[in-house]
Amino acid sequence: MKADFENGPFKPTFDSLRTFECPEWFRDAKLGIWSHWGPQSVPMVGDWYARFMYMEDTEQYRYHARVYVHPSEFGYKDIVQLWKAEKFDPEALMELYVAAGAKYFVAQAMHHDNFFNYDSKWHKWNAVQMGPKKDIVALWKAAAIKKGLPFGLTEHMGATYSWYAPNKGSDKKGPYANVPYDGNDPAFEDLYLPNREHYDPNKGMWDLDPWYTPNESWHRHWLEVMKELIDRYEPDLLYSDGALPFGRIGESPTESDGAARFEAGLEAVAYLYNKSASLHGGVNQAVYNQKDRRQSVYSIGILDIERSQESDIKTEPWQTDTCVGEWFYNVRAVYKTPAHVIEILVDIISKNGNLLLNIPQKPNGTLDDECTYLLREMAAWRSVNEEAVYGTRPFRDSGEGPSSVVIDHFKEDAVDWTPADFRFTRRGNVLYAFQMRWPEDGKAIVRTLTEADKVKSVRLLGAGEVPFEQPYGTLIVRLPDKRPTSYVHVLAVELEE
Repeated sequence: MKADFENGPFKPTFDSLRTFECPEWFRDAKLGIWSHWGPQSVPMVGDWYARFMYMEDTEQYRYHARVYVHPSEFGYKDIVQLWKAEKFDPEALMELYVAAGAKYFVAQAMHHDNFFNYDSKWHKWNAVQMGPKKDIVALWKAAAIKKGLPFGLTEHMGATYSWYAPNKGSDKKGPYANVPYDGNDPAFEDLYLPNREHYDPNKGMWDLDPWYTPNESWHRHWLEVMKELIDRYEPDLLYSDGALPFGRIGESPTESDGAARFEAGLEAVAYLYNKSASLHGGVNQAVYNQKDRRQSVYSIGILDIERSQESDIKTEPWQTDTCVGEWFYNVRAVYKTPAHVIEILVDIISKNGNLLLNIPQKPNGTLDDECTYLLREMAAWRSVNEEAVYGTRPFRDSGEGPSSVVIDHFKEDAVDWTPADFRFTRRGNVLYAFQMRWPEDGKAIVRTLTEADKVKSVRLLGAGEVPFEQPYGTLIVRLPDKRPTSYVHVLAVELEE
């Protein structure tokens, strides 16, 4: 039986969902904080533990065998029980996130490990019945609402069926050669899945073709879980880790042999938008993120780009998701510096994008000192420069100067910016010029402006008005001796209307 709101304005078709309009809250927000957290944080050795621990000769496999025991005897089902989240304080964390500048918050509902961070009627392997014995998602939502933040969820379940296949294997050599891993035990099939058709002992760590299984029963199960999440938590944002389920990137949504693959995904997105419309006077306020970069697909919501960026301004808002270090907590991870994170944010917002930033949590729910320091440095920078960030829109150019970010999948190297590098945003007749490096000669020179752009005044945020001249349109600003912030500084340039 359909819920009343399912008869809302959106139908589960590409044509209908392409009428999506980005809500103003997302355009204005610019920065979201993400909790990418679950049982895979327990070993504290980084990402994809529940897959790699079943792949002989990987770092995670060796760690597991040495610290715990061989995965035929002690598997991921046992790691789950070690996750207690005993020091998890979502309200205290939300205080830090809001101070750092977060305008929306996103929690992980489940990762590819098939463990749910909420109390699901569909799946007993969840954080209420096992491990922490608490509804992690509900606790996060309550903390976000208390701070007035839009609340989102990420789902990584679509790819689980194929991603999890290595648990059907066994060692090829050594004392446990040919001893089946515990993923072969039918008693735990509800966690490890009946996915043997995707197991290939010759596949490497990153060989995940297909990302999405063609198994239609899994598609139906995924859809029921998505509806449960939407009904229970009424998210303002839903993110899928991959393309729109269950299509393959590059597969045309208009061809008859491909369109059927998207049916579950289209139905979930329509359900999300209609639920939101029912809560907001008939107007959808929810956002859907996915990673297919073809306009014919991403126009049903907001394009998400993992660990990369756009080269220039996009007409419609978009989002980069990235992490301070690794997605799941790793004691050996090298973190991005505060300067690097702030520079990423500035570059993204100049191009009409948002940054969704994961702050990795320890298994007990706390942050380490380095993450706390990062957030406090972001907070100090925000307190000076927030006027140039939130609620702004792109200028006619995203910036100027010789340097640019590397546009390459999963490459986020820090840029060696120069004082000639600027990124721009605007609010009405005020241009905000982010100078990416402090000039040793004390001058900020903005060449993008023309003689038609008459400058009325210039402020250095955090310092006040500064002297300027504008010969032949070029803006030349004399900066004070003292910097107002340790990181990127901002000129607020008021133009004649």
